[in-house]
Amino acid sequence: MAFTGSQSLRLGIQQQQGAPRDAPLHKSVASAHRRSRCSRSSFQESRHGVDRINWSSGGFMTSKPLRLSILQKQQQRRQSSSVIVRADADYYSILGVSKNASKADIKSSYRKLARQFHPDVNKEPGAEQKFKEISNAYEVLSDDEKRSIYDKFGEAGLKGAGASGAAGFTNPFDLFETFFGGMGGMGGMGGMGMGGRAARNRSVQGDDERYDLLLNFKDAVFGTDKEIEVTRLESCATCNGSGAKPGTSPVTCGTCGGQGQVATTTNTPLGQFRQISTCPVCGGSGESSTPCNACGGDGRVRRTKKISLKVPAGVDSGSRLRVRSEGNAGKRGGPPGDLYVFINVRTDPELKRDGNNILVTCKISYIDAILGTSVKVPTVDGVVDLKIPTGTQPGTTLVMAKRGVPYLGKTNMRGDQLVKVQVDIPKRLSSEERKLVEELASLNKVKPAGSR
Repeated sequence: MAFTGSQSLRLGIQQQQGAPRDAPLHKSVASAHRRSRCSRSSFQESRHGVDRINWSSGGFMTSKPLRLSILQKQQQRRQSSSVIVRADADYYSILGVSKNASKADIKSSYRKLARQFHPDVNKEPGAEQKFKEISNAYEVLSDDEKRSIYDKFGEAGLKGAGASGAAGFTNPFDLFETFFGGMGGMGGMGGMGMGGRAARNRSVQGDDERYDLLLNFKDAVFGTDKEIEVTRLESCATCNGSGAKPGTSPVTCGTCGGQGQVATTTNTPLGQFRQISTCPVCGGSGESSTPCNACGGDGRVRRTKKISLKVPAGVDSGSRLRVRSEGNAGKRGGPPGDLYVFINVRTDPELKRDGNNILVTCKISYIDAILGTSVKVPTVDGVVDLKIPTGTQPGTTLVMAKRGVPYLGKTNMRGDQLVKVQVDIPKRLSSEERKLVEELASLNKVKPAGSR
Protein backbone atom coordinates (compact mmCIF):
# COMPACT_ATOMS: atom_id res chain seq x y z
CA MET A 1 0.00 0.00 0.00
CA ALA A 2 1.48 3.33 -1.04
CA PHE A 3 0.99 6.65 0.69
CA THR A 4 1.41 10.10 -0.54
CA GLY A 5 3.92 12.35 1.13
CA SER A 6 1.29 14.25 3.10
CA GLN A 7 -0.41 11.03 4.26
CA SER A 8 2.88 9.59 5.48
CA LEU A 9 3.66 12.80 7.33
CA ARG A 10 0.21 12.80 8.99
CA LEU A 11 0.52 9.16 10.11
CA GLY A 12 3.98 9.81 11.51
CA ILE A 13 2.72 12.70 13.60
CA GLN A 14 -0.29 10.69 14.80
CA GLN A 15 1.95 7.86 15.96
CA GLN A 16 4.17 10.34 17.75
CA GLN A 17 1.14 11.74 19.55
CA GLY A 18 -0.13 8.28 20.47
CA ALA A 19 3.20 7.12 21.85
CA PRO A 20 3.92 7.27 25.60
CA ARG A 21 5.01 10.70 26.90
CA ASP A 22 8.56 9.64 27.69
CA ALA A 23 9.08 7.22 24.74
CA PRO A 24 12.42 7.64 22.99
CA LEU A 25 12.31 9.96 20.06
CA HIS A 26 13.96 7.57 17.61
CA LYS A 27 11.08 5.07 17.80
CA SER A 28 8.55 7.59 16.54
CA VAL A 29 10.92 8.67 13.79
CA ALA A 30 11.66 5.06 12.74
CA SER A 31 7.97 4.12 12.65
CA ALA A 32 7.17 7.06 10.45
CA HIS A 33 10.15 6.25 8.27
CA ARG A 34 8.96 2.65 7.70
CA ARG A 35 5.46 3.79 6.81
CA SER A 36 6.64 6.23 4.16
CA ARG A 37 8.68 5.31 1.08
CA CYS A 38 7.89 8.22 -1.12
CA SER A 39 10.65 10.54 -2.11
CA ARG A 40 10.32 14.16 -2.97
CA SER A 41 12.82 16.57 -4.37
CA SER A 42 11.70 19.36 -2.09
CA PHE A 43 10.71 19.42 1.56
CA GLN A 44 7.63 20.60 3.33
CA GLU A 45 7.52 21.83 6.85
CA SER A 46 4.77 21.10 9.36
CA ARG A 47 4.55 22.61 12.82
CA HIS A 48 3.30 20.61 15.82
CA GLY A 49 3.29 22.66 19.01
CA VAL A 50 6.72 24.21 19.22
CA ASP A 51 8.56 21.26 17.59
CA ARG A 52 9.33 20.87 13.86
CA ILE A 53 9.37 17.78 11.64
CA ASN A 54 11.08 18.11 8.24
CA TRP A 55 10.26 16.09 5.14
CA SER A 56 13.28 15.15 3.03
CA SER A 57 14.05 12.98 0.05
CA GLY A 58 14.84 10.00 2.27
CA GLY A 59 11.69 10.12 4.47
CA PHE A 60 11.31 12.57 7.37
CA MET A 61 13.55 13.44 10.28
CA THR A 62 13.34 15.54 13.42
CA SER A 63 14.96 18.95 13.68
CA LYS A 64 17.20 20.07 16.60
CA PRO A 65 14.52 22.21 18.39
CA LEU A 66 12.28 19.15 18.84
CA ARG A 67 15.02 17.09 20.47
CA LEU A 68 16.02 19.97 22.81
CA SER A 69 12.40 20.65 23.81
CA ILE A 70 11.76 17.06 24.90
CA LEU A 71 15.04 16.86 26.81
CA GLN A 72 14.28 20.15 28.59
CA LYS A 73 10.81 18.94 29.62
CA GLN A 74 12.27 15.72 31.03
CA GLN A 75 14.85 17.68 32.99
CA GLN A 76 12.17 20.04 34.38
CA ARG A 77 10.08 17.05 35.58
CA ARG A 78 13.10 15.63 37.38
CA GLN A 79 13.84 18.99 39.02
CA SER A 80 10.24 19.51 40.13
CA SER A 81 10.23 16.13 41.85
CA SER A 82 13.29 17.02 43.96
CA VAL A 83 12.87 18.51 47.47
CA ILE A 84 15.18 21.18 48.91
CA VAL A 85 15.64 20.77 52.64
CA ARG A 86 16.94 23.68 54.73
CA ALA A 87 18.00 23.17 58.30
CA ASP A 88 16.10 25.20 60.89
CA ALA A 89 17.99 27.84 62.84
CA ASP A 90 19.00 26.62 66.31
CA TYR A 91 18.00 29.58 68.45
CA TYR A 92 19.43 28.00 71.59
CA SER A 93 22.85 27.64 69.97
CA ILE A 94 22.70 31.19 68.60
CA LEU A 95 22.22 32.57 72.11
CA GLY A 96 24.59 30.00 73.63
CA VAL A 97 22.08 28.65 76.15
CA SER A 98 20.66 25.21 76.86
CA LYS A 99 17.12 24.15 75.93
CA ASN A 100 16.02 24.33 79.56
CA ALA A 101 17.51 27.81 80.11
CA SER A 102 15.47 30.22 82.17
CA LYS A 103 14.22 33.57 80.94
CA ALA A 104 16.85 35.32 83.02
CA ASP A 105 19.62 33.29 81.32
CA ILE A 106 18.19 34.03 77.87
CA LYS A 107 17.91 37.72 78.66
CA SER A 108 21.44 37.88 80.03
CA SER A 109 22.85 36.11 76.97
CA TYR A 110 20.99 38.41 74.59
CA ARG A 111 22.24 41.48 76.44
CA LYS A 112 25.84 40.30 76.14
CA LEU A 113 25.68 39.22 72.50
CA ALA A 114 23.67 42.24 71.33
CA ARG A 115 26.33 44.54 72.73
CA GLN A 116 29.06 42.50 71.11
CA PHE A 117 27.59 42.32 67.59
CA HIS A 118 25.73 45.64 67.28
CA PRO A 119 26.79 47.13 63.89
CA ASP A 120 27.61 50.47 65.48
CA VAL A 121 30.24 48.77 67.63
CA ASN A 122 31.32 45.73 65.66
CA LYS A 123 32.55 46.65 62.17
CA GLU A 124 33.55 43.11 61.16
CA PRO A 125 31.86 41.57 58.09
CA GLY A 126 28.80 39.55 59.05
CA ALA A 127 28.32 41.32 62.38
CA GLU A 128 25.01 42.86 61.33
CA GLN A 129 23.65 39.49 60.14
CA LYS A 130 24.73 37.90 63.41
CA PHE A 131 23.04 40.73 65.30
CA LYS A 132 19.78 40.04 63.44
CA GLU A 133 19.99 36.31 64.19
CA ILE A 134 20.56 37.04 67.89
CA SER A 135 17.54 39.36 67.93
CA ASN A 136 15.31 36.80 66.21
CA ALA A 137 16.41 34.07 68.61
CA TYR A 138 15.73 36.24 71.65
CA GLU A 139 12.33 37.30 70.36
CA VAL A 140 11.26 33.65 70.05
CA LEU A 141 12.81 32.23 73.22
CA SER A 142 11.72 35.12 75.44
CA ASP A 143 8.07 34.58 74.48
CA ASP A 144 6.50 31.54 76.16
CA GLU A 145 4.04 30.83 73.36
CA LYS A 146 6.57 31.19 70.55
CA ARG A 147 9.13 29.13 72.48
CA SER A 148 6.63 26.32 73.01
CA ILE A 149 5.81 26.20 69.28
CA TYR A 150 9.49 26.30 68.38
CA ASP A 151 10.35 23.44 70.78
CA LYS A 152 7.63 21.24 69.25
CA PHE A 153 7.75 22.10 65.56
CA GLY A 154 10.92 24.10 65.00
CA GLU A 155 11.17 27.20 62.85
CA ALA A 156 8.57 25.84 60.41
CA GLY A 157 6.03 25.79 63.21
CA LEU A 158 6.55 29.51 63.80
CA LYS A 159 5.87 30.27 60.16
CA GLY A 160 2.73 28.18 60.25
CA ALA A 161 1.61 30.09 63.33
CA GLY A 162 1.42 33.33 61.39
CA ALA A 163 4.97 34.55 60.82
CA SER A 164 6.04 34.86 57.23
CA GLY A 165 9.79 34.41 57.11
CA ALA A 166 11.76 37.43 58.19
CA ALA A 167 8.63 39.55 58.10
CA GLY A 168 7.41 37.74 61.24
CA PHE A 169 10.20 39.18 63.40
CA THR A 170 10.46 42.58 64.97
CA ASN A 171 13.01 44.97 63.52
CA PRO A 172 16.18 43.99 65.46
CA PHE A 173 17.07 47.62 66.08
CA ASP A 174 13.59 48.36 67.48
CA LEU A 175 13.98 45.37 69.79
CA PHE A 176 17.38 46.66 70.84
CA GLU A 177 15.93 50.11 71.52
CA THR A 178 13.14 48.61 73.62
CA PHE A 179 15.55 46.42 75.57
CA PHE A 180 18.35 48.91 76.22
CA GLY A 181 16.40 52.18 75.96
CA GLY A 182 18.70 53.63 73.30
CA MET A 183 22.45 53.72 72.86
CA GLY A 184 22.82 55.40 76.21
CA GLY A 185 21.73 52.15 77.84
CA MET A 186 24.95 50.44 76.79
CA GLY A 187 27.92 51.28 78.91
CA GLY A 188 30.77 52.06 76.56
CA MET A 189 28.57 52.90 73.59
CA GLY A 190 28.33 56.58 72.79
CA GLY A 191 30.16 57.36 76.00
CA MET A 192 26.92 57.66 77.89
CA GLY A 193 27.48 54.92 80.44
CA MET A 194 23.94 55.11 81.85
CA GLY A 195 20.86 52.96 81.79
CA GLY A 196 17.90 53.48 79.49
CA ARG A 197 15.79 54.92 82.27
CA ALA A 198 18.56 57.28 83.32
CA ALA A 199 18.92 58.44 79.72
CA ARG A 200 15.23 59.26 79.55
CA ASN A 201 15.30 60.93 82.96
CA ARG A 202 18.22 63.19 82.17
CA SER A 203 17.64 66.92 82.29
CA VAL A 204 16.20 68.68 79.26
CA GLN A 205 17.01 72.26 78.32
CA GLY A 206 14.08 74.67 78.33
CA ASP A 207 12.57 76.23 75.22
CA ASP A 208 13.48 79.71 74.04
CA GLU A 209 11.05 82.57 74.60
CA ARG A 210 10.19 85.44 72.22
CA TYR A 211 9.37 89.07 73.00
CA ASP A 212 8.47 91.81 70.48
CA LEU A 213 9.73 95.29 71.34
CA LEU A 214 8.56 98.51 69.65
CA LEU A 215 11.04 101.41 69.64
CA ASN A 216 10.93 105.06 68.65
CA PHE A 217 13.01 106.10 65.65
CA LYS A 218 15.73 107.91 67.62
CA ASP A 219 15.89 105.20 70.32
CA ALA A 220 16.76 102.72 67.59
CA VAL A 221 19.41 105.07 66.20
CA PHE A 222 21.22 105.87 69.44
CA GLY A 223 20.21 102.91 71.62
CA THR A 224 18.34 102.91 74.89
CA ASP A 225 17.65 101.04 78.12
CA LYS A 226 14.30 99.30 78.45
CA GLU A 227 12.57 97.32 81.16
CA ILE A 228 10.32 94.60 79.76
CA GLU A 229 7.95 92.10 81.34
CA VAL A 230 8.22 88.53 80.10
CA THR A 231 5.86 85.66 80.93
CA ARG A 232 7.73 82.36 80.93
CA LEU A 233 8.00 78.95 82.61
CA GLU A 234 10.05 78.90 85.81
CA SER A 235 11.07 76.01 88.03
CA CYS A 236 8.39 75.12 90.58
CA ALA A 237 9.49 76.21 94.05
CA THR A 238 7.13 73.75 95.75
CA CYS A 239 8.61 70.56 94.32
CA ASN A 240 11.99 72.02 93.27
CA GLY A 241 11.27 71.12 89.66
CA SER A 242 10.73 67.37 90.22
CA GLY A 243 7.00 67.45 89.50
CA ALA A 244 6.30 65.12 92.44
CA LYS A 245 4.26 66.07 95.45
CA PRO A 246 6.52 66.90 98.39
CA GLY A 247 6.94 63.91 100.70
CA THR A 248 6.34 61.32 97.94
CA SER A 249 8.78 59.29 95.88
CA PRO A 250 8.46 58.29 92.22
CA VAL A 251 7.76 54.61 91.43
CA THR A 252 8.31 52.53 88.32
CA CYS A 253 5.59 53.07 85.74
CA GLY A 254 3.26 50.08 85.63
CA THR A 255 2.33 50.61 81.99
CA CYS A 256 5.80 50.48 80.44
CA GLY A 257 7.66 48.72 83.25
CA GLY A 258 10.11 51.59 83.57
CA GLN A 259 11.15 51.53 79.91
CA GLY A 260 9.40 54.76 79.02
CA GLN A 261 8.12 53.19 75.81
CA VAL A 262 5.32 50.85 74.87
CA ALA A 263 5.17 48.50 71.89
CA THR A 264 2.02 47.61 69.98
CA THR A 265 1.83 44.73 67.51
CA THR A 266 -0.73 44.60 64.71
CA ASN A 267 -1.32 41.55 62.52
CA THR A 268 -1.63 42.43 58.82
CA PRO A 269 -1.84 40.27 55.66
CA LEU A 270 1.85 41.03 55.15
CA GLY A 271 2.87 39.91 58.63
CA GLN A 272 3.16 41.58 62.00
CA PHE A 273 3.63 45.32 62.27
CA ARG A 274 5.33 46.45 65.47
CA GLN A 275 5.34 50.08 66.57
CA ILE A 276 7.20 51.59 69.52
CA SER A 277 5.93 54.84 71.02
CA THR A 278 6.40 56.96 74.14
CA CYS A 279 4.48 55.72 77.14
CA PRO A 280 1.29 57.79 77.44
CA VAL A 281 1.19 57.41 81.24
CA CYS A 282 4.68 58.49 82.31
CA GLY A 283 5.52 60.56 79.22
CA GLY A 284 8.70 58.56 78.59
CA SER A 285 10.27 59.00 82.02
CA GLY A 286 9.64 55.39 83.09
CA GLU A 287 8.39 56.60 86.45
CA SER A 288 5.10 57.74 87.88
CA SER A 289 4.48 59.81 90.97
CA THR A 290 1.85 61.81 92.78
CA PRO A 291 1.83 65.13 90.91
CA CYS A 292 2.70 68.35 92.67
CA ASN A 293 -0.36 70.47 93.40
CA ALA A 294 1.39 73.69 92.40
CA CYS A 295 2.70 72.68 88.95
CA GLY A 296 0.47 69.68 88.14
CA GLY A 297 3.47 67.38 87.80
CA ASP A 298 5.30 69.38 85.13
CA GLY A 299 7.91 70.75 87.54
CA ARG A 300 7.45 74.25 86.10
CA VAL A 301 5.00 77.10 86.59
CA ARG A 302 4.32 80.16 84.43
CA ARG A 303 5.30 83.47 85.97
CA THR A 304 5.96 87.05 84.84
CA LYS A 305 9.36 88.65 85.38
CA LYS A 306 10.74 92.13 84.75
CA ILE A 307 13.99 92.12 82.78
CA SER A 308 16.27 95.11 82.15
CA LEU A 309 17.32 95.24 78.51
CA LYS A 310 20.05 97.36 76.95
CA VAL A 311 19.28 98.12 73.29
CA PRO A 312 22.47 98.97 71.36
CA ALA A 313 22.71 101.90 68.95
CA GLY A 314 22.02 101.17 65.29
CA VAL A 315 19.27 98.54 65.59
CA ASP A 316 16.50 98.50 63.02
CA SER A 317 13.25 96.68 62.34
CA GLY A 318 14.03 92.98 62.12
CA SER A 319 17.01 93.16 64.48
CA ARG A 320 17.08 90.41 67.12
CA LEU A 321 18.61 90.63 70.57
CA ARG A 322 19.52 87.52 72.57
CA VAL A 323 19.32 87.48 76.36
CA ARG A 324 20.95 84.29 77.64
CA SER A 325 19.22 82.03 80.18
CA GLU A 326 16.10 84.20 80.38
CA GLY A 327 13.87 81.75 78.46
CA ASN A 328 11.71 78.92 79.79
CA ALA A 329 13.07 76.70 82.56
CA GLY A 330 14.22 73.20 81.63
CA LYS A 331 12.67 69.94 82.77
CA ARG A 332 14.15 67.83 85.56
CA GLY A 333 16.63 70.54 86.48
CA GLY A 334 17.70 71.26 82.91
CA PRO A 335 19.15 74.66 81.98
CA PRO A 336 16.76 77.40 80.85
CA GLY A 337 16.43 78.53 77.27
CA ASP A 338 17.23 81.99 75.95
CA LEU A 339 15.07 85.07 75.47
CA TYR A 340 14.98 86.54 71.96
CA VAL A 341 13.81 90.15 71.61
CA PHE A 342 12.63 91.10 68.11
CA ILE A 343 12.87 94.84 67.31
CA ASN A 344 10.29 96.91 65.45
CA VAL A 345 10.94 100.64 64.84
CA ARG A 346 8.34 103.39 64.39
CA THR A 347 8.71 105.59 61.32
CA ASP A 348 9.62 109.29 61.54
CA PRO A 349 7.54 111.90 59.66
CA GLU A 350 10.62 113.79 58.38
CA LEU A 351 13.56 111.40 58.44
CA LYS A 352 13.77 108.25 56.39
CA ARG A 353 16.35 105.59 57.06
CA ASP A 354 18.28 103.79 54.35
CA GLY A 355 20.71 101.43 56.08
CA ASN A 356 23.03 103.70 58.05
CA ASN A 357 22.14 106.81 56.04
CA ILE A 358 19.33 109.28 56.69
CA LEU A 359 17.35 110.71 53.76
CA VAL A 360 15.77 114.20 53.91
CA THR A 361 14.05 116.40 51.32
CA CYS A 362 14.59 120.19 51.38
CA LYS A 363 12.51 122.72 49.39
CA ILE A 364 13.92 126.10 48.35
CA SER A 365 12.69 128.90 46.03
CA TYR A 366 14.13 129.42 42.60
CA ILE A 367 15.62 132.68 43.82
CA ASP A 368 17.51 130.84 46.59
CA ALA A 369 18.61 128.23 44.08
CA ILE A 370 20.05 130.97 41.91
CA LEU A 371 21.60 133.12 44.60
CA GLY A 372 22.34 130.45 47.23
CA THR A 373 21.17 130.45 50.81
CA SER A 374 21.28 128.73 54.20
CA VAL A 375 18.36 126.62 55.42
CA LYS A 376 17.55 124.68 58.57
CA VAL A 377 17.09 120.93 58.13
CA PRO A 378 16.12 118.25 60.68
CA THR A 379 18.65 115.56 61.63
CA VAL A 380 18.77 112.79 64.23
CA ASP A 381 20.94 115.20 66.27
CA GLY A 382 18.39 118.02 66.00
CA VAL A 383 17.86 120.92 63.61
CA VAL A 384 21.06 122.20 61.96
CA ASP A 385 21.89 124.82 59.31
CA LEU A 386 22.67 123.64 55.78
CA LYS A 387 24.32 125.93 53.23
CA ILE A 388 22.77 125.83 49.77
CA PRO A 389 25.43 126.81 47.22
CA THR A 390 24.76 129.33 44.43
CA GLY A 391 23.23 127.88 41.29
CA THR A 392 21.96 124.70 42.92
CA GLN A 393 20.03 122.66 40.36
CA PRO A 394 16.71 120.96 41.08
CA GLY A 395 17.21 117.38 42.35
CA THR A 396 20.73 118.03 43.66
CA THR A 397 21.71 115.85 46.67
CA LEU A 398 23.82 117.47 49.35
CA VAL A 399 25.79 115.30 51.79
CA MET A 400 25.93 116.02 55.51
CA ALA A 401 28.80 113.79 56.62
CA LYS A 402 28.50 111.71 59.80
CA ARG A 403 24.96 112.82 60.48
CA GLY A 404 23.53 109.36 59.93
CA VAL A 405 22.98 106.23 62.04
CA PRO A 406 25.84 104.67 64.08
CA TYR A 407 27.03 101.30 62.85
CA LEU A 408 25.79 98.44 65.01
CA GLY A 409 28.62 97.46 67.33
CA LYS A 410 30.78 100.37 66.09
CA THR A 411 29.36 103.48 67.72
CA ASN A 412 32.34 105.62 66.67
CA MET A 413 31.34 105.16 63.02
CA ARG A 414 28.24 106.77 61.52
CA GLY A 415 26.52 107.01 58.19
CA ASP A 416 25.67 110.27 56.40
CA GLN A 417 22.56 112.37 55.95
CA LEU A 418 21.63 112.94 52.33
CA VAL A 419 19.59 116.06 51.57
CA LYS A 420 17.75 116.17 48.25
CA VAL A 421 17.03 119.73 47.09
CA GLN A 422 13.69 120.52 45.48
CA VAL A 423 13.38 123.92 43.76
CA ASP A 424 9.93 125.47 44.10
CA ILE A 425 8.96 127.30 40.89
CA PRO A 426 5.82 129.46 41.30
CA LYS A 427 2.94 128.95 38.91
CA ARG A 428 1.73 132.58 39.19
CA LEU A 429 3.75 135.82 39.39
CA SER A 430 2.72 139.30 40.35
CA SER A 431 3.13 142.04 37.78
CA GLU A 432 6.20 143.38 39.54
CA GLU A 433 7.78 139.90 39.80
CA ARG A 434 7.04 139.24 36.15
CA LYS A 435 8.64 142.53 35.14
CA LEU A 436 11.82 141.69 37.09
CA VAL A 437 12.02 138.22 35.59
CA GLU A 438 11.59 139.63 32.08
CA GLU A 439 14.38 142.14 32.72
CA LEU A 440 16.55 139.24 33.90
CA ALA A 441 15.69 137.34 30.78
CA SER A 442 16.61 140.27 28.52
CA LEU A 443 19.94 140.64 30.27
CA ASN A 444 20.58 136.95 29.75
CA LYS A 445 19.91 137.34 25.96
CA VAL A 446 22.48 140.11 25.43
CA LYS A 447 25.08 138.34 27.59
CA PRO A 448 28.15 137.33 25.51
CA ALA A 449 28.38 133.66 24.60
CA GLY A 450 30.30 131.58 27.12
CA SER A 451 29.84 134.07 29.98
CA ARG A 452 28.00 133.13 33.14
